[in-house]
Amino acid sequence: MANWQLGQISAIKWWTKTLFSLTVKAEVAPFKAGQFTKLALDTDGKRFARAYSYVNAPDDPNLEFYLVDVEQGSLSPLLSKLKEGDRVWINPQASGFFTLDEVPPSKQIWLLSTGTAIGPFLSMLQSTQIWQQYQQVYLVHGVRKTEDLSYQSLITQLQHAHPQLQFVSVVSQEENSAGLTGRITERLIDGTLARYFTTSMNIEDSQFMVCGNPEMVKEVCQILTAQGYARNRRQQPGQFTVEQYW
Repeated sequence: MANWQLGQISAIKWWTKTLFSLTVKAEVAPFKAGQFTKLALDTDGKRFARAYSYVNAPDDPNLEFYLVDVEQGSLSPLLSKLKEGDRVWINPQASGFFTLDEVPPSKQIWLLSTGTAIGPFLSMLQSTQIWQQYQQVYLVHGVRKTEDLSYQSLITQLQHAHPQLQFVSVVSQEENSAGLTGRITERLIDGTLARYFTTSMNIEDSQFMVCGNPEMVKEVCQILTAQGYARNRRQQPGQFTVEQYW
C-alpha cells in the first residue's frame, strides 16, 4: 500500500482544452529523472489513483506532472477540476526503471515520445546526467495536431543552454511547417527523421529511449529490431529502452 502524503496544488496550466500541467508542493523521497509516482483523489468513499511521470528535474522542489483529461477516465477528470490551493494525495516514493542509469553511454541518444509521454524526457533534459553521457541529444515529439505541442518555451530554453540538443515535432493529422508530418514510425522507416537533423543512426553510436502509447512503442521496437538494434537488458546491453505510457 502506498504511504500517501497530502500535497497542495501550487499551479495549474492549461495548454489546450484537454492537456494540462499540475504543479504540486509536497515532501517526497529523492527520485531519478524518468521515474513516476502516483497521484490520487478521494470521491464517493473511494480513492482513485494513477501513475504520472515527473516533468521537473529531481532537484526542483516544484513537482510537475503533464496530463491529458480523458473523458471516461477515473482520475484525470477529477484532477482537471482542481484549483490552486487544493489538496491532492501523492505517493512520496517514486518507481520505474526508465532512467538514464539503465542506458549505456553513446555518442548520440534519440528520445522518441508521443503525447504526454514527453514528460519524463523533459525531466531528463533538465538534469545534468544526459549532457555528461551523450554528445548529441535528439528529442522527437509526436502529436496529432500542432496545438498539442506543449512546453515549446522550455524546449527552446534547453536548446539555448545545451547546443547539443536538437528537437523536431512530428504531427500526424495536419501539415507541420515547423517540423515533420506523419507518424514517428513512418519517419523512422523512411529515414526522414535522421535526415532532418543531417545525421545518421547506427548501432555503434546510437541509443534510443522510446516512451508513448503501447502501439507506438511496439511498432518502434519492431522497426529498430528489423534494423539490427537490440533492446537494452541489464545482462546484455543493446541500443533501445522503452516505456509504455499507459
